[in-house]
Amino acid sequence: MNNKPNAFVRESRLLTPRQFSKVFENAIPAVSPTFTLLARHNDLERPRLGITIAKKKVKLAVQRNRIKRCIRESFRLHAHEMPNIDIIVLAKHGADTLDNASIHQVLSKLWIKLSKRCR
Repeated sequence: MNNKPNAFVRESRLLTPRQFSKVFENAIPAVSPTFTLLARHNDLERPRLGITIAKKKVKLAVQRNRIKRCIRESFRLHAHEMPNIDIIVLAKHGADTLDNASIHQVLSKLWIKLSKRCR
């Protein structure tokens, strides 16, 4: 087990298609021009994250991976402020044009918006 307090551990991830489907079924949205966040309450002691970035939306694998790293890092830094929810982050067209700082800025606002809606 990882001893770091804000580590992004396996238990903090949505892993199976069933977990993703559960969130999609009855989601609470938070939307920006470049990202959509969908959330649903879970019965666990922590929030969990799932990320989907379609090749159609972000063509290059390098860009998709960079965006995923930024999303995970932003989530890791904000997870302690969130209620017990499962979150799916969907990237839209234009997400690959943002630099890392802009991605963090957009996501910070969305985490706060989503946390308020889910409390």
